[in-house]
Amino acid sequence: MSVSFRNLAIGIGIQNFPEGLAVSLPLRGSGVSTWRSFWYGQLSGMVEPLAGLLGAVAVVLAEPLLPYALAFAAGAMVYVVVDDIIPEAQVSGNGKLASWTSILGFVVMMSLDVGLG
Repeated sequence: MSVSFRNLAIGIGIQNFPEGLAVSLPLRGSGVSTWRSFWYGQLSGMVEPLAGLLGAVAVVLAEPLLPYALAFAAGAMVYVVVDDIIPEAQVSGNGKLASWTSILGFVVMMSLDVGLG
């Protein structure tokens, strides 16, 4: 097993402790038996291997669409800035600053895209 997969498995395992506790402790506090609370906490993590496999299959299938989906997401973020944030800044008197920093940010990102492309 490579180091990155081992580290990922350790990270997931560490994350599962508080997740199981978040399920088990409220159950125990509401009067459910210790063993049943423990079991439900364990069951809450049982879906992760199956969901991980389904997620890996989805990534493989969606990989050709990924550039288009990311471009759509970037466009949506630019739209939100132009449609919501700049007019809101205009009301508070910072419209020019918001517009110029948006243009500057766009130029920097395009330069990084071309330069690191």
